[in-house]
Amino acid sequence: MIAAPMASLPLLPDAESRPECQSRLVGIARLAAAGESLREGHNVEYFTLGTRSLLNRVVSARRLPFTWAINPYRGCEFACKYCYARYTHEFMELRDGVDFERKIFTKQHAAALLRSELKKVKRGEEIAIGTATDPYQPAERRFEVTRAILEELTKHSGLEIGIVTKSNLVTRDAEILRRVAEHNRIFVNVTVTTVDAELARKLEPRAPRPDLRLEAVRQLNLAGVDAGVICAPVLPEITDRPGDLEALVKAASEAGAKYIFANPLFLKPCSAAVFLPFLEEHFPALVDDYKRRYENRAFLPKGYAQRLSLQMARLREKYGISTKYARRGQRVHTVEQTDQQLRLF
Repeated sequence: MIAAPMASLPLLPDAESRPECQSRLVGIARLAAAGESLREGHNVEYFTLGTRSLLNRVVSARRLPFTWAINPYRGCEFACKYCYARYTHEFMELRDGVDFERKIFTKQHAAALLRSELKKVKRGEEIAIGTATDPYQPAERRFEVTRAILEELTKHSGLEIGIVTKSNLVTRDAEILRRVAEHNRIFVNVTVTTVDAELARKLEPRAPRPDLRLEAVRQLNLAGVDAGVICAPVLPEITDRPGDLEALVKAASEAGAKYIFANPLFLKPCSAAVFLPFLEEHFPALVDDYKRRYENRAFLPKGYAQRLSLQMARLREKYGISTKYARRGQRVHTVEQTDQQLRLF
């Protein structure tokens, strides 16, 4: 599943990589420090990651629709400027926000771990794959951890599974996903934040183009795998204009999406450290507005989300996107977990 390690490579700054300093590390930080270098490319380093658990119970004060989360990788190469999950690298003592997109950790023995852990899942409890990192990011082409997980899932029945991805690489596994669907309920949620390819390249530098993602939705549904679109996050004054949202819903409808829904941006401090400099470079007139909107909070006021929800409902009706899958169309990919949970990622 994973290529043999090529050479050991320290992950932390020199002071932290000395044996006496590593001995003070605990949990996921110690596992990361013990990782082996696999390969490098495109200014990205890949490392193995010893993992105690693959299937992690979601602990959140919010009412999230899934009980369990699987993240085949830690870190994500797509380098989305708004990504909320950058903070997960901090638990490995990697505190530079860009480390999240440059140091990618590949979980070892994923399928074997999952095989032994699925017995914990009760009927009706959903498993979400890709809550903090994209399971079909470029690393998946090399290491196929996600594919191994799906192969394992074909051997089980009665599960409810949701996948979140920005990558058309997911179509590679269409046949495996169809086999999973024979005895389980599975939906693939493809994230598309805008149909403007130029804007998408700025926001999500290494993710596939929007049209490729929408084509993936089409191909999956044609292959018998239920797929829809997540428009998340919606960025105030950047992707939330009525015409932009309508263009996306229209494109999703034309691609045969079973559903589409939208969630507004939420901005954690670690994300703001990357996102605000991005705004200063590309949207300087919006910097003060964003600082005001997100001052002392990570979430926008409920009124914004409610207006967005009503707008999306009208657009779904206009473009004939069925409400049959409304519950699936409310899947969110934001996970608030306790420190203990995050150490298990």
